[in-house]
Amino acid sequence: MTNAALINNPEGKLSKNFGFIIPAIDIIDGKCVRLSKGDYNQKTVYNENPLDVALQFQDAGIQRLHLVDLDGAKAGNVKNWNVLEMIASKTKLLIDFSGGISTAENAAIAFNSGTAWVAVGSIAVKDEATLSNWLHDFGADRFIVGADVKNEKIAIKGWTETTATTVFELIENYKTKGIKQFFCTDISKDGMLQGTALPLYKKIMNQHPSIDLIASGGISTAEELEQLREAGCEGAIVGKAFYENRIALADLTKFL
Repeated sequence: MTNAALINNPEGKLSKNFGFIIPAIDIIDGKCVRLSKGDYNQKTVYNENPLDVALQFQDAGIQRLHLVDLDGAKAGNVKNWNVLEMIASKTKLLIDFSGGISTAENAAIAFNSGTAWVAVGSIAVKDEATLSNWLHDFGADRFIVGADVKNEKIAIKGWTETTATTVFELIENYKTKGIKQFFCTDISKDGMLQGTALPLYKKIMNQHPSIDLIASGGISTAEELEQLREAGCEGAIVGKAFYENRIALADLTKFL
């Protein structure tokens, strides 16, 4: 039995309908956290209640949310689906959810819990046949492929394992399967507030100008957001810069 029709299918385009800014909430033990360089030992807890954070974004006029189950990513199985369900049921935010989605049942849990899109990473590299089945059963427009990158190579399993596949190869492969939307995170930049991976994003857009590329990692100023938009990115995920007051909520709303 397919679960593809359990909720209304959202519009496929991201930023063109829902704003350039996509704030991130990363979850460990049900709490809102951020990591540095993807290191689970370098964790900062910013809020005990992720719903409070989500409501702040909604009240500011933001319509999208990037919700990451870091426990699930590490375990290879969804862990914090209850946080997804809580935010989806108590806000109007359109959520993309990732972390530990390793089976069709995991994907169904995420959709049933209220996510608009499922973002996948590890399985896109390690089990292409299975993901292809999901794209058929649920619809390719319900999925976003997340490219977590170290030196242009794809990292998986919560950034704990680096593969031989390049980000350019991954994008090319899944473009042909109907995927339009791609996240790209340069792990060396993530959580460091030392600038975004602008040269990488420009290189990706040069090779794959037709995709909707969502930049992530290292964003520390509103000026960088402007640069990313000018480079052709369709959206930008903002996390630590907001939580540590490098970018004010008022600055984020300028990009709505």
